Amino acid sequence: MKHMTRKATRHVNQNEGLIFEKSGSGKAAWKLAPLDVPEVDTQALLGAAERSDLGNMPEVSEIEIIRHFTRLSTWNYAIDLGMYPLGSCTMKYNPRVNELVSRLDGIANAHPYQPEKISQGALRIIKTLSDCLLEITGMDAITLQPAAGAHGELTGLLLIRAYHDSKGAPRKKVLIPDSAHGTNPATAAMVGYAVENLKSNANGMVDVAALEAQMNEDVAALMLTNPNTLGVFEQEIHKIADILHAKGGLLYMDGANMNALVGKVRPGDFGVDVMHLNLHKTFSTPHGGGGPGSGPVAIRKQLEPFLPRPMLISKSDGTLAFDYDRPRSIGRVRSFYGNFGMFVRALAYILANGPDGLRQTTEDAVLNANYIRKGLEGTYDLPYSSASMHEVVFSDKVQAKKGVRTMDIAKRLIDYGFHPYTTAFPLIVPGALMIEPTESEPKEELDLFLEAMRSIAQEIEEDAELVRTAPHSTRVSRLDETAAARKPVLRWKPNSENHKSEV
Repeated sequence: MKHMTRKATRHVNQNEGLIFEKSGSGKAAWKLAPLDVPEVDTQALLGAAERSDLGNMPEVSEIEIIRHFTRLSTWNYAIDLGMYPLGSCTMKYNPRVNELVSRLDGIANAHPYQPEKISQGALRIIKTLSDCLLEITGMDAITLQPAAGAHGELTGLLLIRAYHDSKGAPRKKVLIPDSAHGTNPATAAMVGYAVENLKSNANGMVDVAALEAQMNEDVAALMLTNPNTLGVFEQEIHKIADILHAKGGLLYMDGANMNALVGKVRPGDFGVDVMHLNLHKTFSTPHGGGGPGSGPVAIRKQLEPFLPRPMLISKSDGTLAFDYDRPRSIGRVRSFYGNFGMFVRALAYILANGPDGLRQTTEDAVLNANYIRKGLEGTYDLPYSSASMHEVVFSDKVQAKKGVRTMDIAKRLIDYGFHPYTTAFPLIVPGALMIEPTESEPKEELDLFLEAMRSIAQEIEEDAELVRTAPHSTRVSRLDETAAARKPVLRWKPNSENHKSEV
């Protein structure tokens, strides 16, 4: 539902979303067939471990189970239904051909323990994807082991630490701009580094003068998101790399925003030493619950000895094999060689697009973001005037005068049939509205989104309370997100008397 009347009506049954308890004594969804083998003395076999009942498991009928999960599925939002404008998350469409290829019997049913000699097809997929990613990034070597972006960050910083340790000069600090992704400082702290913040300049880029002042022999690396979370490309990236390298530091690039660069520029060419990629963002493998994710880490030559083992190598007879003899390796960071199903999907996406297609996706993503920017300029505050890449960040400065904040606008957007944008991030923009349309969206969808955002801005002027109390068309009204985070209900806990859920 894209075109809504401005005065949205409330759902008939606001409590429908809270009715989950269906359990009742005596209900059953399955009846086991009579035994067709001789009975055994289970007490003798199991002793005290034998259970005489199912405990407090819910008792429901088959139709109740089917209806429960089918009903829940209709409450979900998905990229198959409409635009996902989440900024910095690159929630693009996952082409169905990727899923088809990943389900081919020889791929989907390959066992990670099967011998290398009968796994050459799977190993060739890993090798081809690795080669493609190295060509795209301009780096020298890569590991596909990390399970997601933040895991890639962890792996990258472990490599940086191993590199400095090998030189007999361990370092203590990591510099992180205030425009970086939020996982960066957490990752640096986990690896044992002290985190030092680096301020942005008035253009939303790294303040090079501040970097020069803070850079010294205690700094192991700068963790840079490029384009950063403002959707701004670091125009002085070469100078940034030179400042770090002059004092022995390394440049780490958070590659979560590579959707703005693929086919246009290679991080290795502008001085990046280590970077991770998000296959579930840039290369169209499933995101979140549809994952798992994948966060390959690409590096320059000097860090290659420290890559996680095993590494895939080509033997003299042309076959592929894993090399475990890597004495300087940081060790495994993931079981087997990573999330193989994601490798298949990413490679299918890369090969289906080819170099020209990948470049086109980047250009379309940047075009779409700038179309959104142009369509909302003057309606919402634009805190930084620097050119936008794949995403644009507005603020709620104008709407806040009416007592409406970014979260309220996001909730109202649900009533118009769209998933909310990213709220309140990046932190350097108070009341941020962070929007990334990706290349997936046609102009017609972007126009509907713009119409919804402009309509909400008008509603705020005419009836701010309507927006402050949104959403109105959902089965559940606005939730207490603080309580949900601090006191989550994560499992079904029946009451011993009536099997009612303790919620």
